[in-house]
Parts: sequence; structure tokens; C-alpha cells
Amino acid sequence: MKEISCKLLVIGAGPGGYISAIRAGQLGVDTVIVEVAKPGGTCLNVGCIPSKALIHAAEEFEKIAHMAGGKGMLGISVAAPTLDLMKTITWKDGIVSRLNSGVAGLLKKARVKTVHGWATFRDGKTVEVETETGTQVIRAEAVVIATGSVPVELPFLPFGGPVISSTEALALSEVPKTLAVVGGGYIGLELGMAFAKMGSHVTMVEALPRVLAQYDAELTRPVLKRLGELGIDVMTEAKAKGLSTQGQAGKGDALRVETADGKDAKVAADKILVTVGRKPLTDGWGLDQIDLDMAGKFIRIDDQCRTSMRGIYAIGDVTGEPMLAHRAMAQGEMVAEIVAGHKRSWDKRAIPAICFTDPELVTAGLSPEEAKAQAGEIKVGQFPFAANGRAMTKQGEDGFVRVVARADNHLVLGIQAVGQGVSELSAAFGLALEMGARLEDIAGTIHAHPTQGEGFQEAALKALGHALHI
Repeated sequence: MKEISCKLLVIGAGPGGYISAIRAGQLGVDTVIVEVAKPGGTCLNVGCIPSKALIHAAEEFEKIAHMAGGKGMLGISVAAPTLDLMKTITWKDGIVSRLNSGVAGLLKKARVKTVHGWATFRDGKTVEVETETGTQVIRAEAVVIATGSVPVELPFLPFGGPVISSTEALALSEVPKTLAVVGGGYIGLELGMAFAKMGSHVTMVEALPRVLAQYDAELTRPVLKRLGELGIDVMTEAKAKGLSTQGQAGKGDALRVETADGKDAKVAADKILVTVGRKPLTDGWGLDQIDLDMAGKFIRIDDQCRTSMRGIYAIGDVTGEPMLAHRAMAQGEMVAEIVAGHKRSWDKRAIPAICFTDPELVTAGLSPEEAKAQAGEIKVGQFPFAANGRAMTKQGEDGFVRVVARADNHLVLGIQAVGQGVSELSAAFGLALEMGARLEDIAGTIHAHPTQGEGFQEAALKALGHALHI
């Protein structure tokens, strides 16, 4: 049994873990990182990156199919397109592989030792790692738990056969003719819309009164409109009940559903994609050997990501919402600097969240309702992309930018947008909140023309009472 010692041990090489290890290495901290799979975690390997690759391929295919149908207004005509999903997946895998190698190279450059295997706690300072060459014991002065999360499995729809999680959906060899998506959150909508664009007949099954329930109804209205245009059937207040072996017209599998009026229905489905959320990965690595306080199913942390045990930190999905890669990265960087002796804290108010649907959704800070509850009287400015030249030239008129601010001092509390490509505005939104911008700061910043970013400036002007283009 081999033993090594280090100052910092990071368990999990996802976005939070590898960033923490790299930053610690840069600061001269003797660091070891343990990962059972490839570096990059869920986000890089089976989440953020591969899903965006598939979404992009679906968008390109749908554009060409639209042109081939003679429905386009750009004067472009093409022959009927075909999609080889295996080639698409190969392209996606190539991107993931290059990024895997990049992360591994960055860890090596920062002089971080990587141990491949599954880590299990012996105590708060020691773990055992089962590697291909035997058991490795690692003793550390400080430990960062960055084990991430996994898809939630429904007991009546266990993964296997036609029932898949987002991981399997991103590795399909062919486009399913019929796809049922259980769960109308951002993962279900992103993948459901992508497969609809590639030719699947998609049915969304959501137990709540509407899909994307975590966003306000006004923000999601353009997305709901697009669902209809793509021919996606949306069943709300509907509960999935299990798998039937007899599909509609006796073909294939079907999903049994209890509809809003209490009736039983069957939804034909070659594949059933379950996207009802993610849960922290807290099993299998010896949590019972250490005494950590929990916050429900998550590890409880303070504002410096410290757990209830001295020298043990936790970051990312295992610590709760929002389960976002960039949140984990920010936490990981901070913890590395704390371990290195720096004074650091972390403020989560400026974490943008993006839903890569069509059109895209971005939120940062407080919604109008949240702002009213916290600050009382507010000002709201909203600018439609129908009045934005760049959006019109991209055929992306649906959507808007909205700015929420205090009424008394005009401090910006929240920014939201829905529209084509608005994910790229998230950096500006986050920066404005982080810097404590007032409406006048945004309105007085010269925004390049013609860009969709002008909508941000115009929304601030609207809140001040003098929008220029509406």
C-alpha cells in the first residue's frame, strides 16, 4: 500500500476541483487531485460542453432544413439535408477530448499530482484511493470535496433500455423518431428542442403548471412560442407513471402518463429522457467516516466553503444550488487562495444563469418579484429585440432585455434577457452587478452599434424614463 502526503487534496476533477487544484499549484501549494474518470467532470464530459455542441449542430441542421423547405426569407435555396448523428457525436467527442487534454496539461503545468481512482475517506485527513495498480493512501493538511452531482433517477423509470439520462442522450447513435422528455426544466428543454430540430417528435411531460417554472412567465413566453413552432407537444400538470411495453398503435415503447384531468394516457417514445433534476454525489466515498453537518442532502458550508470539520472544504454541486459550473469554479479558486494563506470571501449575488434553449435565457441577480420583496419600490426597464437592428438582421426579434433597479438610488439589482444569442450578454450583466452599477452607469456606457448589447443600454434608459429607440 503506497502512501503520499500533501498540503491540499482535491477530490473530484470537475470544474470546481480542477480550478481549485490549478490555482493552488500556481500559489506553490503541494496539491494532489483524485478523479476516477476523465478530468473536467460532468460539465466537460457529459454536460455543458457536449450538450452545447449537440445544440449547435441541431440549430445548423434546422436552419438548412428550413431553407430546403422554401420557408426562408434570406434568398438561400438548398437541397434537402440529411443528418449523420454518429458523425456529429464524433465531432462532439473530439472537442471534449481536446478539452480533457487541456485540463490535464494545465494541472501538470501547475505541478499538481493527479491520482486516477475512487477516493474513500478513512478520516478527516486521510483517504484511500483504489487505483489500477493498487491502493494509494493520501494524507493531507486540507481537503476539498468536489464530487459533484448525478442525474436523479425515478424509481418507476429506472435508467436502462429506452429510459435514458442526459448522459446517454448525448451519445445516441441515431435520432429517435419519438422522444418523451420527463421534466420541463432547463436540461429537458435544451435537449428536447435540439432533438426536435434534428427530426424527433418530442413530447414534454411536466408535473408543474408550466415548463421552465423557475423563470417568470414573461421571460419564458418566447421559448414557449418556439416549442409550438418546432411541433413539440407540451403536457403540463401531467405525471409520468412508468413504462408501457405497448406504444401507440402497438409500436415500440410508450410512457404511461396521468394527465391534468386525472386520465391515463400513453405517449409513444423510442426513448424516454428523464430530466427531473440532479442530486449531490455523497455516497460511496466514506461520508460516514467523517462528521460533516448537512443541509438536507447537501454538505453545509459557510461563506468561505468551510464545512463543519476543520480543514475540510466543499465546493460545487455537492453544496447545493445553484448547480452551475462557474459557481464551482469561483468557489474552487477562492478555497485554493484561502489554503495558501490569502484572505478571501465569496459573494454569490452576481452569478449569471443561462438556459440554452431557443431563444436563450439569461438571469443575473434578482427578478422583479424578488427585488420588490427585498428593496420595496423598484424601477424596471425593458427593451424589445424587435426594435434592435442587429437582432433583426439575425432574424432574432423575439425577446428582450430587462433591468431591475432600486427606485431611490437606481442601484441595479437584477438583469434578465431572452433572445437569440443572449448568453453572450451574461458577462456584461454579471459585471454590472459585481461593480455595483446604477442605471446611469449602464445608460452612460457607449455600446457599439449594431449589437444586441445595445438592448442592455436601452433597457437602462427605459427605466430612467427616456429610451431612445422605442
